[in-house]
Amino acid sequence: MDKEKLIAEIERLKEERNAIIMAHNYQLPEVQDVADFLGDSLELARKAINVDADVIVFAGVDFMAETAKILNPEKTVLLPERRATCAMANMLKVEHILEAKRQYPNAPVVLYVNTTAEAKAYADVTVTSANAVKIVEKLDSDVVIFGPDKNLGSYVARMTGKKVIPVPPNGHCYVHRKFTVEDVERARKLHPNAKLMVHPECEPAVQERADIIVSTGGMIRHAPEWSEWVVFTEREMVYRLSKLYPNIKFYPAREDAVCVGMKAITLQSVYESLRDMKYRVEVPDEIAEKARKAIEKMLEMS
Repeated sequence: MDKEKLIAEIERLKEERNAIIMAHNYQLPEVQDVADFLGDSLELARKAINVDADVIVFAGVDFMAETAKILNPEKTVLLPERRATCAMANMLKVEHILEAKRQYPNAPVVLYVNTTAEAKAYADVTVTSANAVKIVEKLDSDVVIFGPDKNLGSYVARMTGKKVIPVPPNGHCYVHRKFTVEDVERARKLHPNAKLMVHPECEPAVQERADIIVSTGGMIRHAPEWSEWVVFTEREMVYRLSKLYPNIKFYPAREDAVCVGMKAITLQSVYESLRDMKYRVEVPDEIAEKARKAIEKMLEMS
């Protein structure tokens, strides 16, 4: 089936099934173009509440689809590809949280939404890269257990002055870890008039050399402040930004900054997901109930 036919079929099935497509900023351009709603993890979590549809097709990675299911237990949530998973989310095991709790029994557990539903069930509150600093600042504790991204954790520690206990000790996003100080220097040489926007999952040495450190939602908000940007996050963010601001120049810091889990989803898999109502995302009630409290606390605090 050619691209135009696929898009027409997706639109037809959406209507037939009363479905909505939610997509993350890192999705392939063709998937971004058919989405009803695009955003970062916080925007998508907010949007997932009270969705006016029977079916949510989630073009993102598995933990995001789980979050949508936790917030919409009565709706059908579909993940178009089983391979759409997040390596970083899978690094954090429940044992890591329990071990940290034994050592710091009074420290609240703050988990990035980039975690499995099972891990979220042990969180006091979840956060995203957009609101982590704000939420940790508000917590009545000078020590927090934070996972799974060590770089986001060190950014939060720097911004709040609080002690952050990383769980696991070396959790990271392999895409953001690719960016180096050499990439920063190259970007400055190649694009002398551009400013650098850097995601807080990047290494501290890269963050220190940035003009701004922001989530992907923050990148969208700050982009109009300047005419040219080098973007230090997953490559497809440049497509999203360029579409929103055609008069501003955006350059990917690295062409190989690609999330394999996100790219597992294609137009074809979105179509097949709607056609066959696959793959259904289920979260056991007991886990969902506990995780929901942590997610709702985040939404309330941010």
